[in-house]
Amino acid sequence: MSFDYDLFVIGAGSGGVRAARMSAGHGAKVAVAEEYRVGGTCVIRGCVPKKLFVYASHFAEEFEDAAGFGWQLGESRFDWPSLVRNKDGEIDRLNAIYIKNLQAAGVEIIEERAIVTGANSVRVDGREITARYILVAVGATPFLPDIPGIDHAITSNEAFHIEDLPRSIVIVGGGYIAVEFAGIFNGLGVETSLVYRGGEIMRGFDDELRAHLHQEMVKKGVTIKTDSDIAAIAPADGGGFDLSMADGSTLTTGLVMYATGRVAKTDGLGLESAGVTLAANGEIPVDAYSKTNIDSIYAVGDVTGRAQLTPVAIREGAAFAETVFNNNPMRVDHSIIPTAVFSQPPVGTVGMGEAEAREAGHAIDVYAADFRPLKHTLSGNEERTLMKLIVDRANDKVLGLHIVGPDSGEMIQAFGIAVTMGATKAQFDATIAVHPTAAEELVTFKQPRA
Repeated sequence: MSFDYDLFVIGAGSGGVRAARMSAGHGAKVAVAEEYRVGGTCVIRGCVPKKLFVYASHFAEEFEDAAGFGWQLGESRFDWPSLVRNKDGEIDRLNAIYIKNLQAAGVEIIEERAIVTGANSVRVDGREITARYILVAVGATPFLPDIPGIDHAITSNEAFHIEDLPRSIVIVGGGYIAVEFAGIFNGLGVETSLVYRGGEIMRGFDDELRAHLHQEMVKKGVTIKTDSDIAAIAPADGGGFDLSMADGSTLTTGLVMYATGRVAKTDGLGLESAGVTLAANGEIPVDAYSKTNIDSIYAVGDVTGRAQLTPVAIREGAAFAETVFNNNPMRVDHSIIPTAVFSQPPVGTVGMGEAEAREAGHAIDVYAADFRPLKHTLSGNEERTLMKLIVDRANDKVLGLHIVGPDSGEMIQAFGIAVTMGATKAQFDATIAVHPTAAEELVTFKQPRA
């Protein structure tokens, strides 16, 4: 049977673009359908614009720190519309690059929504298209709970485009996106509160790291309310919103933002018509090679629910292309994923947390340091850095490495290589320290915590 395409990709985000370009490079005839903009969540309304906003939010604290180093600064003023406009210009530039790269690889871009109609067919703008393989890479979208007045809330999608900074904001959630935006708004001078229904923010991370980040965020002026949730939202007299809390208390704020997780964007995609099995939450279960229960349909990225991180989606897209179009079966190892959280202060982490390692049956030694960075000896800033190693006592292998502090995202990329390779504490110790740096703590630990 002949097909219109060897591969039809639904979704031009990080995973879909990588799979399309590599598959085309292996000789496949490829098309990509994208209903919004090429680049996906990360480029258009996720990692990239968020980190630009993080940079912007640092300056007020940097201005304060400068005085300790002899700098006398004049009056400063922040202009939100300028930041949004400049951010939009950068996103437009990246969007154009993604389009150019796909076209240069010979991939056809179809700027329409695609619906799956069978194991080898999709419908685009009323036209039926056939493909030997279909790759679903549609990502995920912010989750909003069903409470009265939820239509008054924004998500990270809208946060990049609000016309004016509010005087105050309540952010609901306790994960990556919630803590990152709390730092952004707080740094830009907005009275910021974080509301989280759990007992501590950053569930799934090392417990000591979670507590340390919580403490440092509070120092910087963020109000954090754990074991708390919103029951209803209503417009307030004079502007803003009145929040009815689950415990019966009330809050008034200028804006409400939800960052309570993301759900797969499979509604209305037609996968059921092809017999693709979906999880109860809409995610697409796949095997180690990203194949669904239908041999001709694959899925990569956030829509699979394996790990909602851009570099993971890219790696999955590459592995798909190698497996299907280069006769080189390739699996992605999801067991060790170095990751950064651009909170304030930022977090870098790879491998197991302390409790996780114990629960897995490891007898461990824990090495940790909590200290004031050199910069802050003159700045007067009270921020403290946390560094932590989890070591398997039986074989000296470093099971986990966790950092809260400046440049932790950059550090964790390099240290992630060592942990992924199975480095031992002795090998860390044998590495000559770079002085004076914060990172040298990780190769100079002498005694484990008692």
